[in-house]
Amino acid sequence: MTHTLFIDGEAGTTGLEIRERLGARADLELILLGDRRRDPAARREALNAADAVILCLPDDAAIEAVGMIDNATTRVIDASTAFRVADGWTYGFAEMDAGQGAAIAASKRVSNPGCYPTGFIGLMRPLVRAGIVPADRFVTVNAVSGYSGGGKSMIAEFESGTASAFRAYGLSQHHKHVPEMTRHTGLTHDVMFAPAVGAYRQGMLVEVPLHLASLPGSPSIEVIHGALAEHYAGARFVEVADLETTEAMTGIDPEGLNGTNRMRLHVFGDRSGSQARLVALLDNLGKGASGAAVQNLNLMLGLREDTGLT
Repeated sequence: MTHTLFIDGEAGTTGLEIRERLGARADLELILLGDRRRDPAARREALNAADAVILCLPDDAAIEAVGMIDNATTRVIDASTAFRVADGWTYGFAEMDAGQGAAIAASKRVSNPGCYPTGFIGLMRPLVRAGIVPADRFVTVNAVSGYSGGGKSMIAEFESGTASAFRAYGLSQHHKHVPEMTRHTGLTHDVMFAPAVGAYRQGMLVEVPLHLASLPGSPSIEVIHGALAEHYAGARFVEVADLETTEAMTGIDPEGLNGTNRMRLHVFGDRSGSQARLVALLDNLGKGASGAAVQNLNLMLGLREDTGLT
């Protein structure tokens, strides 16, 4: 069976990555507008003609696009931040909970997660759900991403050689990812988010430091690791590195999973100590964006979730 797909915003970074990941799949027929992609009438027609739509647009444009859809059968995946904490939308992180993949498959409206939130939620939600980290805990997340996550202007700046090697940003503490990071981990206080960008194209590390002695029962490194490993047992695209592998590492390369839809979680720390560094490694354009969109598309169309993905 062939399904029709329209990517609204296909010329942007995320749209182009999705096109590349879809490749020459015979089960999908892309609706292409070419020079008519900015024509509202042409967009409206495509939005309502497709079996599935992926929106790769700024927030306001995504809201406008959703408002143009009156075909009750059209399935929508939105890659903006517009609907990530909105009622009536399913959060598109399939591994977040045991039933999340089924919820995505049954949904007509799915919000694709942000790249940083994917890493943070991947690390923290299982620990909050298990009661290891109390929901009312104040939590900090530090992260660094390749410059491709910053859009066309940032890409141009870094590729022209005029940007610094490393840049901290979001210094006002009003980053747009904070609401989804807080909501979907189950935390009751806003996350303190410290993002940065490095002088490399793609790949990211998301890190959560934990003072284990400050948590109920002073859980060990093994307890933290065990909770994550249990949560993701059998997951196709999320893995938890074993403690022996992690302990042997002297560094971690943010580009280590580029080109894939995979995410790897590490629990660093001294087993006899009272501190842990939880680190998620993923491709900000893969599991953090386009790869996740294709995974969600597969689920919504009743296909194997790993179709066309590595």
